[in-house]
Amino acid sequence: MQEVSCLRLNMAVVILDGKATAEKIKAQLKPKVDALKRRGVTPGLAAVLIGDNPSSQLYVKLKQKACDDVGMYSEKHELSESTTEKELIKLIEKLNSNKKVHGILVQMPLPKYISVKSVVKAIAPEKDVDGFNPYNNGAVMDGEEFLVSATPKGVIRLLEEYGIGLEGKEVVVVNHTIVLGRPLSMLLMNRNATVIVCNHKTRDLKGHTLKAEVLITGVGKPKLITGDMVKEGCVVVDAGISVIDGKVVGDVDFEAVKEKASHITPVPGGVGPMTIAMLLENTILAASRK
Repeated sequence: MQEVSCLRLNMAVVILDGKATAEKIKAQLKPKVDALKRRGVTPGLAAVLIGDNPSSQLYVKLKQKACDDVGMYSEKHELSESTTEKELIKLIEKLNSNKKVHGILVQMPLPKYISVKSVVKAIAPEKDVDGFNPYNNGAVMDGEEFLVSATPKGVIRLLEEYGIGLEGKEVVVVNHTIVLGRPLSMLLMNRNATVIVCNHKTRDLKGHTLKAEVLITGVGKPKLITGDMVKEGCVVVDAGISVIDGKVVGDVDFEAVKEKASHITPVPGGVGPMTIAMLLENTILAASRK
């Protein structure tokens, strides 16, 4: 495994540079795209966006740019906030049968009146590059990792790139959603980690986080994880996203926690770029299977 360059803030902490790692992965993906094109297949990603949420619009724009960077085909479907669940599922079914599209991404969050479960079930498993469909989640539980949820997959890949082993480690995950916590816990267990999954109703969160050798959080609550909540030498991965005074921040009080952590992700520039890289990789895998 090629060593990734590290930025040290002090003698102990290493920044887990998701941006640099994602660029490295994208450079490795481009030849795979070129090889598929020579076979007459251009990997294609369709993004579906409902409403005018600025963050969602930015995420979709970044994903489309990433597709361009590696030579993939992409298309965007922008729907109004008044779009019904039936109309959304009808579009998904149309994309399921579109041979130019190998991956379907429905940007979250969805309006409250639309069932996330219904939407992810509607996406054909072989085009579910976000890894939310019950079939793909079930495969991960069985140890089969093909179209794995992009953010959890990105977290695992980032740890692997920095040579951080998980076998036998006590890992605490602060998130229990289908987007992050649940699939991530399965990936961690597949690597023989000891996993504790916390949520917003967990009593004594600090008591759990203080035991963690690896702490992964993704709640979207600024400064949820403070310096007194982590032990010396902990690996801290922050997948939380919030906007405060126009600035993107994570769940971790970075300045305080970096004094105790051995490794830590920045926000932005940590998990986010890795998610996009894994989305591209999943789309290429889906196209390869076709």
